[in-house]
Amino acid sequence: MPGIKRKKCRHCKSLFVPDPRNRNRQKYCHLPACQKASKSASQQKWLAKPDNRDYFRGPENVKRVQRWRKNTPEYWKRKCQTKSEPLQDPLNRQHADKTVNNCEFADCALQDLLKIQPSVIIGIIAQLTGCALQDDIAMALRRMQQFGNDILNLQLQGGRHGNQTTHLPGPYP
Repeated sequence: MPGIKRKKCRHCKSLFVPDPRNRNRQKYCHLPACQKASKSASQQKWLAKPDNRDYFRGPENVKRVQRWRKNTPEYWKRKCQTKSEPLQDPLNRQHADKTVNNCEFADCALQDLLKIQPSVIIGIIAQLTGCALQDDIAMALRRMQQFGNDILNLQLQGGRHGNQTTHLPGPYP
């Protein structure tokens, strides 16, 4: 901003650009140590005024605080931390069914395949594959399901390691 001049911070002595809405009154930069010094200087300035020296002292302020404490007895007690419920239901582990033949999904429509699934899954698959056609999404879903079944089968069999090939088709065009 060409019309705003830089100022020297009263605490760290470095140059800074003041906020345009407060440029005439801002004396400290944005650094946390300088903001702390600004608050301290402001409090000292306020307490230096004769009218403010005994602002929180005296019998009337003691009575005011005592009334407030009597009216709000729970303020000082810490609230016990209750166990909050999770935002989602716990996931139950599903074991892969080795008898499922993925060829039976080949002739079903995408709507039938994803009838109970949220639309988010379809959006994620479309985003990952870059295709919005139902046939492409259905093929991707079948691949993902087979990958998931393969992974679960490996975990159930004790996690065999090594070079393994899958019977799934290659990457999308």
